[in-house]
Amino acid sequence: MATGTHIRTYFQGQWHDGDIPIMRAADHGSWLGTTVFDGARAVNGLTPDLDLHCARANHSAKALMLTPTVSTDDMLAIIREGLQAYPKDAAIYIRPMYWAIHGDAAAIVPDPGETGFAICLEEIPFAPPTATTTLGLTKFRRPVMEDNVVNAKAGCLYPNNARMLAEVRTRGFANALVADAMGNVAETATTNVFMVKDGVALTPIANGTFLAGITRARHIANMKADGIEVHETVLTFDDFRDADELFLSGNMSKVTPVTAFEDRQYQVGPITKRVRELYWDWAASNA
Repeated sequence: MATGTHIRTYFQGQWHDGDIPIMRAADHGSWLGTTVFDGARAVNGLTPDLDLHCARANHSAKALMLTPTVSTDDMLAIIREGLQAYPKDAAIYIRPMYWAIHGDAAAIVPDPGETGFAICLEEIPFAPPTATTTLGLTKFRRPVMEDNVVNAKAGCLYPNNARMLAEVRTRGFANALVADAMGNVAETATTNVFMVKDGVALTPIANGTFLAGITRARHIANMKADGIEVHETVLTFDDFRDADELFLSGNMSKVTPVTAFEDRQYQVGPITKRVRELYWDWAASNA
């Protein structure tokens, strides 16, 4: 089932209208999970950091031992062609994808000789500026490099995220605040996360258990340029309970304020609001 509407699919060298079939039952990606993707956004004619998202799709493919077949520049050109079919003010989710076609003699290791590629464009509205979220604790943790492909945006990682969300939703929370293997805060089930204490922004240090996102890096750069003190560091759940503000950082909504973590309540604070302003000011100035 598609998430968005007005879907367009680039496959086998051309754009198609609709959510067309792209994968076969015997493709390695279908039955052994060798799929990667990336997600970018287009809205009001802006495509923030689209080049970095395309480049990361190729990096993710390599991390899963797939051979990327489309250069970053070519991917950008294909996406821009596809976006011309939408109104300028439409909010589009941009998803380039790779998957393995064949395996080795034992079937398990993907054959680098042929890689599937597609791009999906879906119209998905941005959450309104007033939208907020809540966080709960989960018993599930982020994996480490030694037991999973945490250096890729890989489809095989998402069942773990799904069970995090399913668990906390049974207790009325919208998202999960997730620990790394050491029990420190890593991210949420779907986004990177920031906290603010005494006017200082802090975010979990990238320790190899989660993708330090492109939007996360953009927020850090924007805040530093604006004179806001930012630190990447080891953070505990108690640090988050003691925070003045919490906000999520992700491609889908860019900035989402958090109003509750378990029984702790928060206001949508000035740093959170400023980060959103900085992001869209930056996006407009770099269009």
